[in-house]
Amino acid sequence: MSTEAAPAKGLGFFERYLTVWVILCILAGILLGKVAPGVAKYLDSLAIYVRDAPVVSIPIAVCLFFMMYPIMVKIDFTEVIKAGKSGKPVLLTLFLNWAVKPFTMYGISIFFLGTLFYGFIGPEAIDHVKMPFGLDLPPGAEYGSGTVVLVEGVKMLQVPLWRSYLAGCILLGIAPCTAMVLVWGYLARGNDGLTLVMVAINSLTMLVLYGVLGGFLLGVGRLPVPWQALVLSIGIYVALPLAAGYVSRKAIINAKGEAWFKDRFLHVLTPVTIIALLVTLVLLFSFKGEVILSNPLTILWIAIPLFIQTTLIYWLGYGLARLMRLRYEDAAPAAMIGASNHFEVAIATSTMLFGLSSGAALATVVGVLIEVPVMLMLVRICVKTTHWFSKKELSSAD
Repeated sequence: MSTEAAPAKGLGFFERYLTVWVILCILAGILLGKVAPGVAKYLDSLAIYVRDAPVVSIPIAVCLFFMMYPIMVKIDFTEVIKAGKSGKPVLLTLFLNWAVKPFTMYGISIFFLGTLFYGFIGPEAIDHVKMPFGLDLPPGAEYGSGTVVLVEGVKMLQVPLWRSYLAGCILLGIAPCTAMVLVWGYLARGNDGLTLVMVAINSLTMLVLYGVLGGFLLGVGRLPVPWQALVLSIGIYVALPLAAGYVSRKAIINAKGEAWFKDRFLHVLTPVTIIALLVTLVLLFSFKGEVILSNPLTILWIAIPLFIQTTLIYWLGYGLARLMRLRYEDAAPAAMIGASNHFEVAIATSTMLFGLSSGAALATVVGVLIEVPVMLMLVRICVKTTHWFSKKELSSAD
């Protein structure tokens, strides 16, 4: 794409030390939640609700808009059409996200949480989660690995705590990223048009397969598909900035010319994505910092399998892209979209299905905790390994 040639030299100063800014913003968010819990609670309450569960945080949605808009406005949609004709990267990301990733997440999580860390979590540790959708059993009844109990007059399912963590990991594994991956692909100097095509296809596929794979892997019978949560999140996090970028790009070029658009307008927008990302982190961790501080070792037990899963899928995707002789610009986003997760949807779904205080919801919050630092590490690996791809592969379409 024409907008990629200039930045291909490498990460700038601000981007190069992004991990440092991320850590500082995480600490700032946790501190804000600690010293001003009222502010954090108020901001967290500003949300769009579905079935009495917060599905889309309005402050986060605003930040994500400014995170996505500078990327969307750079996209030349004639390049998007060309990118859509390149079938190999799209097939690769579909294979990783739906034929591999959910099952490796299940296997890795059950090994670590149900075997290796079982003693640390505690065989006697239990969790109380919401009754599965459509299920009505009397107290004392057995259901799967749990027992129906009354908690303050409300029927709950009492399950082993490690299984609740496992459920949250599964919900992360079946939710491919449809928003933040545009940032990772952009930072890795990938093909933004192809990334957008893959995001669109994965978003549509998620509407069909999310509930099916979730129900199968969770083993709790019929899983309610959070249609409203999925449609709202995709519309707000992807469609809205995409439409704004398309319309404003066309209007600015018509009014000022393409040279002014590239040399002046895009130059002003350059730091906006990163700044919006950092503000998003401050908000996220002001909302969830107390949970993380009160469960430090639990965070570690959950973070380890999530880290292994993320890096495994990345290397699998990156390696397969090399074997398929994809261009670097196509290989990087294909590996990134497989490795990253749509943690907003996973958090909303775990809250709707199991409750806000459940171990499943905590596991999805840990997904937020490790997502940014790990994906930034993988971005740096991508940028430093462009030489793995031949000059022919870097300069010609597959």
